[in-house]
Amino acid sequence: MIVKIPRWNFDKFQGADRKLGLQMKSVGEVMGIGRNFQEALQKACQSLEIRRNGLGADGKELTDQEDLLYSLKNPSWNRLFHIYDAMKLGISMKTILNLTKIDKWFLNQIWELIELEKEIEKYKLDTFPVDLMRTAKEKGYADRQIAHLIDCKESEVHTKRREMGINRVYKMVDTCAAEFDAKTAYYYSSFDAENESIVSKKKKIIVLGSGPNRIGQGIEFDYSCVHGILAAKEAGYEAIMINCNPETVSTDFDIADKLYFEPVFWEHLWDIIQHEKPEGVIVQLGGQTALKLAEKLQKNGIKIMGTSFEALDLAEDRGSFSTLLKELGIPYPEFGVATDADEALEVSKTIGFPLLVRPSYVLGGQSMKIVINEKELENHILDIWKHLPENKVLLDHFLDGAIEAEADAICDGEDVYIIGIMQHIEPAGIHSGDSYAVLPPYNLGDLVIKQIENFTKRIAVALKTVGLINIQFAIKNDKVYIIEANPRASRTVPFICKAYDEPYVNYATKVMLGDKKVKDFNFNPTKKGYAIKVPVFSFNKFPDVNKELGPEMKSTGEAIYFIDDLMDDYFMNIYAERNFYLSR
Repeated sequence: MIVKIPRWNFDKFQGADRKLGLQMKSVGEVMGIGRNFQEALQKACQSLEIRRNGLGADGKELTDQEDLLYSLKNPSWNRLFHIYDAMKLGISMKTILNLTKIDKWFLNQIWELIELEKEIEKYKLDTFPVDLMRTAKEKGYADRQIAHLIDCKESEVHTKRREMGINRVYKMVDTCAAEFDAKTAYYYSSFDAENESIVSKKKKIIVLGSGPNRIGQGIEFDYSCVHGILAAKEAGYEAIMINCNPETVSTDFDIADKLYFEPVFWEHLWDIIQHEKPEGVIVQLGGQTALKLAEKLQKNGIKIMGTSFEALDLAEDRGSFSTLLKELGIPYPEFGVATDADEALEVSKTIGFPLLVRPSYVLGGQSMKIVINEKELENHILDIWKHLPENKVLLDHFLDGAIEAEADAICDGEDVYIIGIMQHIEPAGIHSGDSYAVLPPYNLGDLVIKQIENFTKRIAVALKTVGLINIQFAIKNDKVYIIEANPRASRTVPFICKAYDEPYVNYATKVMLGDKKVKDFNFNPTKKGYAIKVPVFSFNKFPDVNKELGPEMKSTGEAIYFIDDLMDDYFMNIYAERNFYLSR
């Protein structure tokens, strides 16, 4: 059984009409495969990356009856979850059926889950029946959901069910319809008797995919994953891919030696690791989705190929990273970290407005905003904690009127090769994903370029980067400031690879695997002239929203445009638009 669920990004478009209708508004999708509808449905919900552990059983239910009835009548992105919530609240099946017009078979499937949860809640872990545990797992419940229902830890449920002998097996999706042996089959998990995924004796590497496409994370990371898989195969490894996105090449079973079509979700990853016993896991290529699992990998003794978790975490922790920059003598905007509103207001007095305010560990500039006074600051940080309650809030002094640039590089821990430096056409304050970017820079000057090259190399080595790193800069009065560093594949890496016709992700992956050093490659970029990264927007899907760009990313894709020189009409037009924007 297969369940496809679309992925929406309404949170990026404040004021958008969220009601679903004839016009497509989703930005991606996930797919769950199971032995029954309920298992496939739970796995699809776990794949969405909306901070839910499945369909319910995570304490995030909506309990306001009027809001639920409105949601049932007016379909939006969360209607599926609200059907579950309505049943749990006691709203009748007849009412739900009349409001949603959804076939009763599907509603009964969800109702069965509600009834199962009532039975689960009668027990504690030490009295939990084996048959009930097996039933819950067969219906797709994550260990985390069961733990929520019986008030214990996810790890305790995991240990308990394995002691009960309730383990995942992997079933093959036969791409050849049994006409002959499938050499390109892929697998999904279930709780059944026979395991069809045969473990070879070869050395193995797992590459974590990027989950569903959404604003800030999409095809660019699938590009990186595919080239990482190919590089691992060239290096003599059995290359294993884990992803849940039916749209993209990284889930094409022709690419990897083995594809597990599973949620990029800790429980599923951990079970696959225990089954396959890989040499290590690559997290650098799957964007923030994969990086968020790095800490658990490290805690469980699983080798992270390339840059260590400590270095990844250091780059994300603004306080620690700024301390590193201070030790290196590299300029950065003044900053502060806050865990409550009072602390944020105190920090603002020290740093001064305008401030760039953002939560930590997020993707695509999520909830990032420039604020100019205390009222705006307090309103925004309260909004952040409403949606991301456990996140620290970072406050950076915003360098108004600065030019933005970024560099991508490959580092082996000692040597660094800069694969590209890009200059943004838009002024500072526009998210890099929404900016036109020109490769190579068009008017930064030698002094600035030398600072960028010097800082990139020093930061990459200081972070002990092994693989790819992206660093973003703000330039004001010919002085270069560091905005942030990301020791992973960035969304600009595929753009650079295509512009210069060089397989940089392949090289970087072999560095991560320890197979090669930077000096082993014969870098030979062939691009003449300039390449322009052109963002693509879907504002026609949201006609009534504010279309003004800012630090939170809103583009849904990008294109590449080649010009021979800076007198090209296309470049002159977009540069003129930038000057008009600056003069307003």
